[in-house]
Amino acid sequence: MIAALIAWRDAADVLAVMIDHAGERGFCAGGDIRQIAKGGQGDGAGARAFFLAEYRLNHLLFVYPKPIVAIMDGVTMGGGVGISAPAPYRIATERTVFAMPETGIGLFPDVGGGWFLPRLPGESGAWLGLTGARLKAADCLVLGLATDYVEAARIEALKAALLQAPEAIDTVLTEFAEDAGSSPLAEVQDHIDRLFGGDTVETILDALAADGSDWANAQLAILKTKSSQALKVTLRQLRKGKARASFAEEMDVEFRLAVRICRRPDFQEGVRAVIIDKDNAPRWDPPSLAEIDDALLDALFAPLPPDQAWTPL
Repeated sequence: MIAALIAWRDAADVLAVMIDHAGERGFCAGGDIRQIAKGGQGDGAGARAFFLAEYRLNHLLFVYPKPIVAIMDGVTMGGGVGISAPAPYRIATERTVFAMPETGIGLFPDVGGGWFLPRLPGESGAWLGLTGARLKAADCLVLGLATDYVEAARIEALKAALLQAPEAIDTVLTEFAEDAGSSPLAEVQDHIDRLFGGDTVETILDALAADGSDWANAQLAILKTKSSQALKVTLRQLRKGKARASFAEEMDVEFRLAVRICRRPDFQEGVRAVIIDKDNAPRWDPPSLAEIDDALLDALFAPLPPDQAWTPL
């Protein structure tokens, strides 16, 4: 993808770029997590090489000088968010399922999640990043995660129209735009903003417990299944990410986190439980929030040596 984007960047006959998918399952569920976990073992060189390339791709898309259209049809999670969120045009369908589920495997919402999520309305980003909640098209439109809605049956016609008139993307999308229906998220946005605004994970958990509503209890139950380390890393990432000066700065920080966390017990255990054995019964280490102190978080977020730091292309 990087090679193609660089080749097209200055090509006079390329007016726009479309990112699409093959197969029926979805747009993109992420990288090969099993392989990344394996690459995180030993000296971690394999995982480091993967994250370096992936984050360079994310940044290249973010600063790309030509319009990009991402067809977010089907599953759009993790790494799939990283290659769609930077696109100015993000097309959802009735099959779209959007999520950043990384806390469930001991990771954090990377690929620019620390930039995009804190900039969503209210505390939606904190809720999405911590719980890994899944959204459908109408919710994606309300939050701005998608820009347009087109029924899956019309996607091929949409692509053909875009190929015929790549200089008129806005006009074409206006012709194909449809109503995605009501957003379930809109009904709980007030709860999200009120209960996920804390600056510590413990504060958020206490707020949910004190609220006692069915919705709050459901979120509390979900959070209790996640890696304590991942929750604390994610909340700090999102709170600090909102103030980052540039997307490149965010990717530098996420690279520090990724190369360190992929070698820690929770990521290896999360991949085992969810991807390999599929028992969905991870044994997190450390198991409690109280055992994740600021010293550990400071070490995970600390700059890498200059010769190991992430750099854009």
